[in-house]
Amino acid sequence: MTGLTAAQVRRWRARAQGLYGDEGAGRTVPAAVRLAGGLQAQDAKAARLQVRARSGGLTAADLDAACGAADRGVVRGWLMRGTLHAVPATDLRWLTALLGQRVADSARGRRRQLGLDDELCGRALTALERVLAGRPPMTRDGVVAALAGHGIVLDPRSQAPAHLMLYAAAMGLVCRGPEAAADVSTYVLREEWLAAVPAGGPEGDEALAELAVRHVTSYGPSTAADFARWSGLPLGAARRGRAAAGERIAEVGGPDGPLAVAAGTGPPEQSAGVRLTGHFDPYLLGYADRDLLLAPSIARRIATGGGLLMPCVLYDGEVVATWRHTRRAAGLTLHVEPLVAPFPAAVEPALDAETADLGRFLSVPAGWEWAAPS
Repeated sequence: MTGLTAAQVRRWRARAQGLYGDEGAGRTVPAAVRLAGGLQAQDAKAARLQVRARSGGLTAADLDAACGAADRGVVRGWLMRGTLHAVPATDLRWLTALLGQRVADSARGRRRQLGLDDELCGRALTALERVLAGRPPMTRDGVVAALAGHGIVLDPRSQAPAHLMLYAAAMGLVCRGPEAAADVSTYVLREEWLAAVPAGGPEGDEALAELAVRHVTSYGPSTAADFARWSGLPLGAARRGRAAAGERIAEVGGPDGPLAVAAGTGPPEQSAGVRLTGHFDPYLLGYADRDLLLAPSIARRIATGGGLLMPCVLYDGEVVATWRHTRRAAGLTLHVEPLVAPFPAAVEPALDAETADLGRFLSVPAGWEWAAPS
């Protein structure tokens, strides 16, 4: 296949991400997570909305349950780009082995600024294992207090505790546990938490190839530069991973040159419809160049700086509006601000259904209105 149009690329990407039509019905939380290649998990509320956009019938509580002690089907760790991601539990070990050392190395300078030199970090890992062993998930404050009893004294008001836990996760010692009350983060020993998950997984170039396949499956049609941007790998490693994937990756012609896709897939012809996505949604994070999805003229309304991505209204895979919400006793009100003109006529009636589903997902009455001009 050659010569994909921009609309075909968008539809293909929307379907790859699980944002296409009504295909999410019956999808489990781990399946929704895998469709995104991993959820952006630095904000618990935003991560829940990522599940809603890729499923049908799930609720916000279902992601919490999947991350909880009874299920443990989804686990959070610092992986692609060194960012906290939620991934299926079966993927955490091999992804950490592939990406963890790079994540740790990239943050070494900041750790030293915070007083976390290599010698202290080594002692801290030994102490962390003693502190967390056999214990229920512990909050960061609880971990800091317990570490002090082992001679590792950290200022709880600084970023040192967060960077130490990131380092411990990158080294394969810990992972995030379930959210405590008010979405307070907790930590557990990784191997204790994953005791029921079979060990093993791809290694070396096989792991690199698997990650390349995951990227084109979730973000294709895409380029090697897109894969490098999403994963945090150097461009050379991204290209090597694609080459190692062999026939599992195919090439198609895009509007501006060749693009890679998962072998055996093709572009859908029907509109992807309307979808509401929340803060930090992965859909816009898989590309070095997202102009096909987000017009450059409105990009700063969505990517506002500091890594923040605003909530979006997608129509046929393209950003056409942003939204914010207010929550009162009577329920949730979405304020939708169009960003393109002419505004697609099909969006307004579809927003009724999307807003109603968002309310169902959050177990709160929900409606929407046009935002006042900014």
